[in-house]
Amino acid sequence: MTDRALSRVVRRETHSPRTVAMFVAVILLILALIYVGVELVLSLLAQPALVAAPGAIAQWLVALPGDQPAPLVIVGGVIVAILGLVFVILAVTPGRLSKHELAFDGSERAVVVDNGVIAAAVAQKVSADSGVARDRVTVGVAHRTVDVTVRPDPGVEIERESVRRAATEALDAYRLVPRVKVRARIEQARQEDDFR
Repeated sequence: MTDRALSRVVRRETHSPRTVAMFVAVILLILALIYVGVELVLSLLAQPALVAAPGAIAQWLVALPGDQPAPLVIVGGVIVAILGLVFVILAVTPGRLSKHELAFDGSERAVVVDNGVIAAAVAQKVSADSGVARDRVTVGVAHRTVDVTVRPDPGVEIERESVRRAATEALDAYRLVPRVKVRARIEQARQEDDFR
């Protein structure tokens, strides 16, 4: 398999298509066109409109800025602009799946791993290096960052830097593409005496 074909396969596995957003936009457009078509047919047959006649809707839209208070028109315009911006962003930006590519020395292979698997491996490494039970280590993997939270038993001191170093070593071994930054956090449990 060529490098180009392999990179296309990896991209397809790590990025989500915008199928849902496109589906919603197309369904809304189809419903709007059906409504306009029904209203036009009813108007041509001299029947009463379902909601409003097409001519009345057009007159209402033209008169809307002058009939309504200016702040209301501005708020409505901002809402429509935000919805339009959301659709443009969805159309232009790629969606991301919760997966990462692992850099591989061979050009004939690609490895794509789910973020949950990466999180479990990092948590196991941090647990083994720090001596904290595995169930007291929580790891979240995002596209560019890995958050590691360790909750040691009361009275056990752990350095944040050692947790960050252990997580970084685990991630360096996997050589994730794109590379991620590690954020470590220690949440000290309170002694029972603190509650009294």
